[in-house]
Amino acid sequence: MYKTIEELVTRIDEKNSDGTVSELIGVSIDKCFIKSVANTNGTDLSKYKIIRKNDFAVSLMQVSRDGKIPVARLEEYEEAIMSPAYPIFRVKDKNVILPEYLEMWFKRPEFDREAAFIAVGGVRGSMPWEEFAKMKLPVPPIEKQRKIVNAYKIVTDRIALKQKINDNLEATLNTVFVKMYEETDEDSSVLLSELCSLASSKRVFAEDYVSDGVPFYRGKEITQKRNGEPISDPLFISHNHFASLKANYGIPVCGDILITAVGTIGNSYFVQDEEFYFKDGNIIWLKDFIEPSLNYYIYDYMQTPIFKRQLEGICIGSTQTALTIVALSNLKVKKPRTAELALYCKKSKALRSAIQTNNGEIERLTQVAKAMLASLSR
Repeated sequence: MYKTIEELVTRIDEKNSDGTVSELIGVSIDKCFIKSVANTNGTDLSKYKIIRKNDFAVSLMQVSRDGKIPVARLEEYEEAIMSPAYPIFRVKDKNVILPEYLEMWFKRPEFDREAAFIAVGGVRGSMPWEEFAKMKLPVPPIEKQRKIVNAYKIVTDRIALKQKINDNLEATLNTVFVKMYEETDEDSSVLLSELCSLASSKRVFAEDYVSDGVPFYRGKEITQKRNGEPISDPLFISHNHFASLKANYGIPVCGDILITAVGTIGNSYFVQDEEFYFKDGNIIWLKDFIEPSLNYYIYDYMQTPIFKRQLEGICIGSTQTALTIVALSNLKVKKPRTAELALYCKKSKALRSAIQTNNGEIERLTQVAKAMLASLSR
């Protein structure tokens, strides 16, 4: 049985009248709550609205432009405050629909596409609450909802666990690396270009994209790959084009490193055994390392605050910063003695292998979660 959102929820307009709630949050395009970075010192907090646990908040501005509705259910706090610009609502009757089930529906790409279509005629692509409230969704019996929600939670909890394990492994590696790096003599510093070759790719134009073929990565996709996330908006080039690029210019191979050089700078990806190509100018390619396993050392170096601080000093541009091959080539890196390097890289290989295995499982589980969301309309 289908019901409209307005049949299932009620809008909440509870003011923070006495100013006692001070945790200010917003909703991101990724459908989760984020802490506000605004300085609230001296701000009249009584003008904000209160949101409570299991309540929803939504941003209906520029929906058609973004192609997504930022909407989320509050889990992290018992209560918080939000800008009056956010409509806040909660489920009327949990015996009719579970908040968790409604949240699953909001996460579906099909929901976003429908909303973006409706919002096309709105002012600046925005969506009035009245239109949002008219959107319909299937509401199965409550017991079926519980089974769906519980099954989905098992999958998402497993994803969170694997991500936490990876975060701990990354932290361990980072700690070991920084200790070794700080103990390495400054006189051992060499230019990064003395340890490997740095290059870009051959230019690929938008008209070269095809609907299916060999994956083509920009900075956004490199960041997603680095985080073990599935590619959200895949691009492809033809197999024939890829074969030509491979034969004439070479392609990244397992163990090479790619680093984002425009926009969000410094996100690095350790290439696995896979075929893909990447965008010139946006990404720098590190290859042909002078010693076996040196790529593990360089990659781990790129995950440290030490490297991030060095990047700040060599990026160019005022409105949009960029990292050039020349600047990165001239970056000075301490190089431990061969025996110490070999011992470290052995540890790094083992931990990186475990991280990659977990990333593979995270990607598979993410696909399972997506399939579960897609099945809600059946």
